[in-house]
Amino acid sequence: VLFLQIVHILNMTSAKIVSFLLHPEESLHSLQIRIEFETGISTGNQELLLETGICLDPRKPASQCVIDGVRGWDSYMVYLFDKSKTVYDGPFASRSLSDCVNYIVQDSKIQLPIPQLRKVWAEAVHYVIGLKEDYSRLFQGQRAAMLSLLRYNANLIKMKNNMVSASQQLKAKLEFFHQSIRLDLERYSDQMAYGISSEKMLKAWKEMEEKASQCAQAEDIGYLDEQIMALHTEIVELQKSPYARRQGEVMESLEQRAIDLYKQLKTRPPDHAYSDSTDMVKIIVQTVQSQDRVLKELFGHLSKLLGCKQKIIDLLPKIEVALNNIKEADNSVMQMQGKRQREIWHLLKIACTQSSSRSLVSSSLEGTASTPAATWLPQSSPGSVPHPLSSVATPEDGENFVHVIEENLNYLELFSSILQEARQEQNSSMMVS
Repeated sequence: VLFLQIVHILNMTSAKIVSFLLHPEESLHSLQIRIEFETGISTGNQELLLETGICLDPRKPASQCVIDGVRGWDSYMVYLFDKSKTVYDGPFASRSLSDCVNYIVQDSKIQLPIPQLRKVWAEAVHYVIGLKEDYSRLFQGQRAAMLSLLRYNANLIKMKNNMVSASQQLKAKLEFFHQSIRLDLERYSDQMAYGISSEKMLKAWKEMEEKASQCAQAEDIGYLDEQIMALHTEIVELQKSPYARRQGEVMESLEQRAIDLYKQLKTRPPDHAYSDSTDMVKIIVQTVQSQDRVLKELFGHLSKLLGCKQKIIDLLPKIEVALNNIKEADNSVMQMQGKRQREIWHLLKIACTQSSSRSLVSSSLEGTASTPAATWLPQSSPGSVPHPLSSVATPEDGENFVHVIEENLNYLELFSSILQEARQEQNSSMMVS
């Protein structure tokens, strides 16, 4: 018997306990199928929580429901919640009375012999203790729901911090991008008259600025932040609520009164005396009334806990979407920044090429200007008067004429090369535009 593994499941939707004998190496899914058959809650809607608020791991066997060792094995509970419900309709009906206890409740003034009265009152004390224990177990289920909510809330806070951090980084990058592109557009406009111009590039930069303004929408997470902060406030209020703490003090005092009353009855001698059950019935009625009150408060508080938990579950996908949008906008801004920087370096390369071309043209023109003009025509001695027939070619004049023609051809070749470089520069400017 000691080696048997039995799991007790407290169904929080009905306040009833169902117990299962676990088979060796039984999977959790197999246990959930059995739970569905007993409770009517489908496996997809079952949420099984330990006392610590940890949800059972579907990858582990069903034996994770049972604690190790013998101590407390029969009182350890697993709490079953229906994920399709956020409002629980408690309080539920109290446990049923035994026939003996019901007999004295129907007529508390009936006289019974002391020996028989002892047996009836023993069952009455057991009933009162059972009502208190029922509440204690349900309170532990509520506490498990609270701990589970706090785990979800911790995950929500972590995701919210990541979202806020990513949003702030995107905001900083967008501010830097806008400032830098405005400066680039101003400097570009200043140099258009005497430098390099490209309408295509200018249009692309303005489109980048508009696209960056659209990316700013991704950093707007104010609506999510407001929902999260309101939810945090609600969770804090639930933690501070008196219903979050055990409310069974009245039931515990009634339990002690019932025990004391029974002890007093035991001290009476078992003679032929008779007595009624008025005092014990009063305790039973007060305990039932107290349980109804505390269970109503407990299930009202539990419904609020489950409502907050559902809000967190609904918020998590929205935060995921916001994070993805922020990452996409961040990548887009960085790509636009890199593209613009590559274009600026390309412009710098073209400007350097044109500067080198101008330097080459200038040096060529300076070399041409230094050539003496006398080499173009035959020189004559100063003061000599040209002969009327000096224009007639002589053998010496023929040699000079050939020399002049060679000099002119060299100049034409140089001028042709200058024109060719000028055309290349013009073609480079056209390619940029």
